Amino acid sequence: MKFLIGKKVGMTQLFDENGTVTPVTVIQAMPNVVVQKKSVETDGYNAVQVASGDVKLNRVNKPTKGHFEKANVEPKKYLNEFKTDDLDSYEIGKELNVTIFSEGDFVDVVGTSKGKGTQGVVTRHGFGRGRETHGSKFHRMPGGMGAATYPGKVWKNHRMAGKTGNERVTVQNLLVVRVDEERNLIFVKGSIPGPKRGKVTVKETVKQGK
Repeated sequence: MKFLIGKKVGMTQLFDENGTVTPVTVIQAMPNVVVQKKSVETDGYNAVQVASGDVKLNRVNKPTKGHFEKANVEPKKYLNEFKTDDLDSYEIGKELNVTIFSEGDFVDVVGTSKGKGTQGVVTRHGFGRGRETHGSKFHRMPGGMGAATYPGKVWKNHRMAGKTGNERVTVQNLLVVRVDEERNLIFVKGSIPGPKRGKVTVKETVKQGK
């Protein structure tokens, strides 16, 4: 299993030798270091903890400092855990970079979507609009949502207005188009969630690439 913590740089496009354009998202892999290895014998499952990103020491609490000191690693801003059965390939204190990926690989990218605040049902759920004719009072409203006298309530999970975005989103099966080792960049085909400079995790896909 391959995995990294990075940040979204933005989108651009690449051209191949035939002039075909490919829209790509650029991900910069921040310096990654292995902090802890978990096994079935000690924790009940196999996983590797990876840390990344610079942070001021006064922003780190004592338990977190002790966790990093145990691994003899400088405290980092982000700490992610990735499940893997290949624990022998990772050593505590080992640094990871973009070279673990190569062109043609397929990856899953996890990030936090952009927060849109409170939105109505048209924007949030794609509801159709009402008539725009004179006298109509139904334009972007949700419409009827009750159930008459019985049961006399609005059912749970009814699609209504509310906060939109700022959620964990996973985009699966993205093709790695290019790997720039010198600048520690990964170019993946298509878009990924989150704003520019937003934190993302990149890991080997769980699905077969097509």
